[in-house]
This record gives sequence, structure tokens and C-alpha cells, in this order.
Amino acid sequence: MPKAKLVYILSLRNAAADKAGQHIDFKGEQRYMKSPLEYLAEALDTTPLGDDYSLEGIVYDDDAQSPRDQAALKDYGFAWHPERKWIFPKDLRAQGRLLRDMLHPVPSAYRRLPLDAKAERAAGKSAFERALLDKLLTLQADAVVLDGLLVILDELVRPGAHFHRKIVNIHPGITRIESPYERRGACATLDALHGVRGQKVTNWTTMEKTTVPTVRKTGASLHYVDNGIDSGEVIFDVLGTDIDPEDTILELRWNNFNRSLFPAMHQGLALLAPHIRRPSDAHGAHGAHGAHNTQGDL
Repeated sequence: MPKAKLVYILSLRNAAADKAGQHIDFKGEQRYMKSPLEYLAEALDTTPLGDDYSLEGIVYDDDAQSPRDQAALKDYGFAWHPERKWIFPKDLRAQGRLLRDMLHPVPSAYRRLPLDAKAERAAGKSAFERALLDKLLTLQADAVVLDGLLVILDELVRPGAHFHRKIVNIHPGITRIESPYERRGACATLDALHGVRGQKVTNWTTMEKTTVPTVRKTGASLHYVDNGIDSGEVIFDVLGTDIDPEDTILELRWNNFNRSLFPAMHQGLALLAPHIRRPSDAHGAHGAHGAHNTQGDL
């Protein structure tokens, strides 16, 4: 069976916030912050995932003309450069190809527009998604992994769209709404840190909080992408991360990546592989169905 062509999409500014590719302070010692992308590249070379998938490209949406993105990426830049830090080691390869040669910018430039310019932003968002679609088609993607893409997709994932149920997201939190450990949204890790301290942020702008029962664990989910915020059907999730109330956000990110997110991505992609429709696989299904988990009542 031919390998599924996989494209990876991320926001560099999110990886930079995680200090991806760098050593971080971790309770008095230094630990290396491996990104999900670096983990996947290694897994494609050392595990059966490499028999199922070929990594065809890495797309990022950061906008080099945006002052906010410039500030977020001041230590990394908008492209790999030998004299800068980068989100993965400079010689990292996947299946024989240098990752730094697989990078493709598709800037979400509409984000520079004022928030009250609703019509212009909507048109810009639509243009961005069309450009992203063109890139995915050029790369002949069979499946797409989102990792920290700080844009909510719409046209690409609607029912009937070419990439409906072909785009999955790896999220650093449990996304099933019925779970007592549910942590959706961009602040999932910070939400979990507040939760272990018996707090729930009710307004992220004002940081208003309410008292809630303490939740001492968090996890990660690989799920289909729909038009909501981390609301798509779960393919696989892992509840494997204990939270120390004294954790910093980067300490918790490191723990959660290694204990929950990497295994959720790995096992989820393995489950998804037999169901991806490939050009020469006319009888393949449209996607994996049903939620799966490794442990506990999520």
C-alpha cells in the first residue's frame, strides 16, 4: 500500500513561545524542549509510522510584515538561518530529507487588519485559506497535521471540502467536552495550571477567576478539525500528565509533550493511517471513527 503524503502546518510563533529546539529551566536543571514536529520526524525514521506516511512539507502561517509576529519571532526569524536559533536541529531529517528544506510560508496576512474591519478580514481569511489549499494540493497532501496553528480554519474543513476529515490537530489538552479534564482552546496549558490550584479563568482578558474543584491531571488529543475550537471528533487521546501546582508553564508543557502529546499524536496517526484515501486506494474509508484513549475515564 502506498504511503500517505503528510503535510504539517504550524505557527512558528507558537513554537517560539514553547522555546522549541532550545534548553529550558526545569526545576533547577536544563531539559531540551523537543517540538511535536521534531518528535514526528524522528518517529518517521525509527517506527512503523514511516511505513504509513511520507512527510511532504511543513507549512507555517507567520507574517514577516506583522510587527506582532516580528516580536514573537525575534530570536528565531521567519526562515531557518545558520546563525539563528531554530525550532528543530539544523541537520534534522525525516526519511532522508532535511526538514529545513521542506519549509513553506503561507502568511495569514489578514491578521494585520483592524479587528473592526470585519468584511476586509473575512475576505483576507478566505484568501489565506485558498492559498493554503493551493499549497496542500501542490504538495499532493493526503492528510494534514496541525500543531499550534493560531488560526481557526473554516473553508478547508467544511463538509464537502477537499480536505474535510483529512486535517487533524494535535492539542495539548483533552478536548472531549464531557471529560472532567477537558481543556480546549489556545490557553489549554495555562488553564490546566489554574485547575490544579482550584481556579478557573472565566475571562482571559481581565483574568477574572472562580473557585472550582482541583484537577491534578492533563493530557492531549489528536482530533479531526472542524469549524469550532478543538471541537472535532477525537481519534486518540492520552491522559498521562500529572500537574505540580509549582510547575511553570514551560515545565508543564515539557511534561505534557513527553507524557501525553507525543504518544497521542503517534497512536492517533497510526489509527488514522488505514483509513486515509490515497489515489491508488479507491476503497479506503474517509477517516477513522470513534474516540479512543489509553487510560482512565477521560
